[in-house]
Amino acid sequence: MFFKAATGLALALLAVVVHRSGRVVWHHILTTPNLPDAYYVGGNWTSHCSLIRDPASNDINFCEDITFWDHHDVHGALTDRLVLLGCDPNRKAWNTVMGPLRDPNPRGHLFLYVPTTHTVHPVALQGYPAQHDFHPLGMDIFPSHNGASSNLFIVNHARAQTTVEQFVLDPARPTEARYVRTLRLPYFVSPNAIALTSPTSFYVTNDHLLTRRLPNPIGHVLPVVETVVGLPLGWVAHVALHPSNSEDDDVVLTHTLAALGVPFANGIALSPSHTQLAVASTSLGLVYVYTVDASTPSLTLSHTIPVPFFPDNIVYDDDGALIVTGHPHFPALIHVAANKTGAMAPSWAVSLTPRSGRDARAAQGRRSYDQLAPLSASRFASAVATHEVETLFQSDGSVFGSSSTTLRDARTGAIYIAGLYEEGMLVCRP
Repeated sequence: MFFKAATGLALALLAVVVHRSGRVVWHHILTTPNLPDAYYVGGNWTSHCSLIRDPASNDINFCEDITFWDHHDVHGALTDRLVLLGCDPNRKAWNTVMGPLRDPNPRGHLFLYVPTTHTVHPVALQGYPAQHDFHPLGMDIFPSHNGASSNLFIVNHARAQTTVEQFVLDPARPTEARYVRTLRLPYFVSPNAIALTSPTSFYVTNDHLLTRRLPNPIGHVLPVVETVVGLPLGWVAHVALHPSNSEDDDVVLTHTLAALGVPFANGIALSPSHTQLAVASTSLGLVYVYTVDASTPSLTLSHTIPVPFFPDNIVYDDDGALIVTGHPHFPALIHVAANKTGAMAPSWAVSLTPRSGRDARAAQGRRSYDQLAPLSASRFASAVATHEVETLFQSDGSVFGSSSTTLRDARTGAIYIAGLYEEGMLVCRP
């Protein structure tokens, strides 16, 4: 009787896993996608794309997240747009998400790319404690208005625990990040990505409940099970900094759970209107779209959008399109992380553009879309009524691999792509 009950329960669980994760497991784990060497939607990649590197120091490597730092004038008009990069060349020795946890030395780096001059500059961490590790993952910076300084928050996967570091950047000294404080909370189990809601508040994803920091051997096994099975143990929280009346600390942190049950909650992005919050569920190959409550940090799930890869980071552009970047073949990414000889991890980035009412009705039931790309997204994800999906860039990894973040400047059409285990940043201009 017990054997029959256990067998029935196991089969039921397997059926649930196949229903929820069967698409991504088949297409992105068990099957190798037939991607081109490279494709760029804005033209021939050989003439339109270039790799930004720093051969002297070789530090612009493994830049998991990049973000725009916008400067506005007194009237709110955009006057300058820079690209901030968070890089960790030591990621293959210290990665609290994928492993290993072998060596937390040395520190990672920040860089600033200036599109108008095509130059890249290291950003010094002024006043950062000498004993602190620095392993940047997700980050976000508030725009500068009329020359004012900007708050920058960065997830730091340090050796003892994961924290959020706060810095200030001054447009008058853009290559200096002044250290303000380290945010520590017991709820920071596995912070991954940040989306600012004000200069002193943000949403943050926690990608796993069962992490690599657990004692071995469970630290090697349970996080993988949580990822592959798609256990809904990730979550989104909202953190706010408030002035304190205490002499011991100048701020008080409030932490609010905003959304629970997101399998591998990874990238996060707040829409330009601040009415929607998008969260990447890496395990399920989905983007969750939430409606934001205007008066509280609470979120209400609106809909989900399937994408043709395991999504990593997501960013809204100026026009409200969501740019999603990720990994089309998970075993290849594991091989690159493990330094397997000849391993290449493919890249894929798409835009999700909201549809109008008429276009949404026309899209219902449509099977074919994204037909300009050599490998169409429609091969891996069904069309949705809410968004038009278009490939911006894809590569088998030979040109650019392990893509994790893509920014698109709606003014110029230029895109900027960073790779989790890639050297340099790819810039493509139409």
